[in-house]
Amino acid sequence: MRTLRMFLAFFAFMGFVACTEDIEIDVENGEPMIGVEASFTDELKQHEAILSYTSEFYNQNEIRMVSGATVFVTDGVDTVYYYEDEEQKGHYFTDLVAGQKNTMYRLCVEVPQANGDVHHLFSESFIPDNVERIDSLVVKHYNGMNDSLPTVFLFDTIEWLYPYFQSLPDPNIIYMPKVSKNDTLINDSLKMQMMIAQGGFAGYYVNGPEMLASNKEIPIGYFRRSKLRDGDRIHADLYSITPDYYLYFYSLLLSNGSNPMLGAPANVSTNIQPEAEGVGWFFTASVVSAETVFRK
Repeated sequence: MRTLRMFLAFFAFMGFVACTEDIEIDVENGEPMIGVEASFTDELKQHEAILSYTSEFYNQNEIRMVSGATVFVTDGVDTVYYYEDEEQKGHYFTDLVAGQKNTMYRLCVEVPQANGDVHHLFSESFIPDNVERIDSLVVKHYNGMNDSLPTVFLFDTIEWLYPYFQSLPDPNIIYMPKVSKNDTLINDSLKMQMMIAQGGFAGYYVNGPEMLASNKEIPIGYFRRSKLRDGDRIHADLYSITPDYYLYFYSLLLSNGSNPMLGAPANVSTNIQPEAEGVGWFFTASVVSAETVFRK
């Protein structure tokens, strides 16, 4: 009898699951705006700006790109133009150029309209100071002082990457690391990106004895042991970013996905102006880099 009741309960549960259906929430759609994803750092490289039009929440069609725009950044003295890629409409690149730390930059976007008018968007962002250098990178098998971190993943040992550097005294500076293995970025998704908000530990030597006396070590990436090979090159770029980008990043992370009920009950923040005419972010940062070779 007990067995029969278990079978009946199982089939009742299966029937309940089978009767569920997707409910599409009616999301109000506004007029299309221009989405801006632009960056300018103190790295000597071609910086990129991507322009597109916003679309409906459930849109499955290809995103419409913004072509033929005039895009440039200026510090009030020098002006750097972004030129549209002939093979990637809506993607604009500078020549090889580097911004300057501790400098405010203004991004300007001018989009011609069908009626002959020009749609003007702008944004301002500051390239903050950064540490002088990363002294070393260490890949550790196990960190006994940091037992809150997992050391096993799918029956595979985790190797954590720890940086050592003298942090800046400014508690508002936030570090965003990018980690690569053999020139392949390993934290290229929102969910894998780590941030280091120094706060009360500003001015400490990161992962040094003084910091460990009152805090746990701070890793910036991890690797599965079975995927590491002797001689693998581990590269880290440490971006110094502004607090407003830090908040934008996490609001974007929380709102990522196809469920409109996720995230905060508000639009993701933006530093593109005028309000309600553009969305996205003009990202600035200063960068220092270090590299090590993994040895088994």
